[in-house]
Amino acid sequence: MPAGFPDFRLGTVLATSFTATLTERRGDAVERIPAPHRLVDWLAVNGLAVDSCTDAQLDLARELREAIHAAATAAAAQDTLPAPAVQVINDRSAEGRAAAILTPEGERQWRLSSASRVEDALSVIAADAISVISGERDGKLALCASPTCQAAFFDTSQSRTRKWCDMNTCGNRQKKARFNANQRKNPSSAQ
Repeated sequence: MPAGFPDFRLGTVLATSFTATLTERRGDAVERIPAPHRLVDWLAVNGLAVDSCTDAQLDLARELREAIHAAATAAAAQDTLPAPAVQVINDRSAEGRAAAILTPEGERQWRLSSASRVEDALSVIAADAISVISGERDGKLALCASPTCQAAFFDTSQSRTRKWCDMNTCGNRQKKARFNANQRKNPSSAQ
């Protein structure tokens, strides 16, 4: 990974992983796709390889990311979905020419059009968002308990009681803060 660019947070749900390309939304926000080539990198890591990306396509991707975030946040809070976000998700879903294919190993992969357009990859992400937000998939949308994050994530744990979007980042940060607060309250317990 090139120096100066933060690592991607990769999850098992494409749509919410895509929204995690902007993290710490309520703190010091970290943009993980600051340039077109980083979107190309993210798409490739997620099985949606494209040949190139323009600034205009990056703008479309960021618009989709924010629409998914807005709709998923509303769904997690059991609020009405924002109409502009729904429109963006639907538009991006309809614009692509991607097809699901079955591999010889029995796995689903996406085949983008022969031009490998960013719009095709965005349509796959939008379709995934639709399946998550509409409740078609087994799981529950939730909001990260970290006060600086508040990311929407898709909880597929058995109990559906996950608190953090990612245990390795937000969860560990919160547990460390709680531990340090307890150490300050009870300095003798550190010995």
